[in-house]
Amino acid sequence: MKIIIAILMFCVIVIAHEMGHFLLAKMNGIAVSEFAIGLGPTILSFTKAETKYSLKLIPFGGACIFDDADPENITESTFLKASVWSRISVIAAGPIFNFILAFIFSLFVVGMVGYDLPVIAEISPGSGAQEAGLREGDLILKIGGEHVKLYREVMIYSYINQQKSTEVVYERDGEKYHTVMTQSYDEELGRYLYGMTGGAYTKSSNPLTVIKYSFFEVRYWIKSTLKSLGMLVQGKITKDDVSGPVGITQMVGDVYEEAKPAGLSMIIVSMLDIAILISANLGVMNLLPLPALDGGRLVFMFIEVIRRKPISPEKEGIVHFIGFALLMILMVFVLFNDITRIDVVKNLFNQ
Repeated sequence: MKIIIAILMFCVIVIAHEMGHFLLAKMNGIAVSEFAIGLGPTILSFTKAETKYSLKLIPFGGACIFDDADPENITESTFLKASVWSRISVIAAGPIFNFILAFIFSLFVVGMVGYDLPVIAEISPGSGAQEAGLREGDLILKIGGEHVKLYREVMIYSYINQQKSTEVVYERDGEKYHTVMTQSYDEELGRYLYGMTGGAYTKSSNPLTVIKYSFFEVRYWIKSTLKSLGMLVQGKITKDDVSGPVGITQMVGDVYEEAKPAGLSMIIVSMLDIAILISANLGVMNLLPLPALDGGRLVFMFIEVIRRKPISPEKEGIVHFIGFALLMILMVFVLFNDITRIDVVKNLFNQ
């Protein structure tokens, strides 16, 4: 059951991404030769309106393939013949549809369980938060110059900015105050903390409030992904903190088991939470300006806008091919890393 849920989750997220490319291509009159879900050999397919729709054997990934592979068969409906802004919209649509899907999932989560306002619930005696003059019930508006709408944003800022003095803007009884807060070392947790807790969830029946905080939910996961990438570059995250499909599938299973005793509604919310994370993460990762990713292709197109002429498709193809090869190597590494972290495999290695 857990594996089926993970596969369905991946399929929905990938379909949303590829559907973004597909729909914008159709809107711009660009021919799509194949719309595929999954990878590997085709197990089921049919053709409609010159587009082949395929279901592949491996239920991870997918593709929206444009009719531009044969340079001898370039027509007006070929992707490369479309205007640069049409091509930009088609490529950008994939990640944007991932953000839209994350937002749709967030509507259900926020509607069902609410949102965590950045309100302080408890302050530890002698902590940096207490010394800064903060009290229970204070609403944090900004921390380190960043506007916050959810308490989780405060938590991730605390985790990333260890041992730093932080300027805080908060609201108390309708008045705004400024203070500077420092962290103290927690021996039990082994890291620096501000010494305050919060994150109690507030539920609203107002549809506009649900929509607003669903937007903040997606913004939080986008910010978290970007901050995590920054930590990875800085060496603050190790290989054990990075997961691929196998690691995510295991995480889905663990969360499923934890949520199961609480009933079906908690299982649904927990799975949607993971889906929001994955969908937002996929959107951000695909927009990175790296070869073989959507972001890498967009870089070439924006260069074309500036130069007012395209870069040679052959040269661009070489760059993307190299990027794809490196991406495959990275995926193999992540896959191996995921497998070696599975308890059964770890026990085999430790024998």
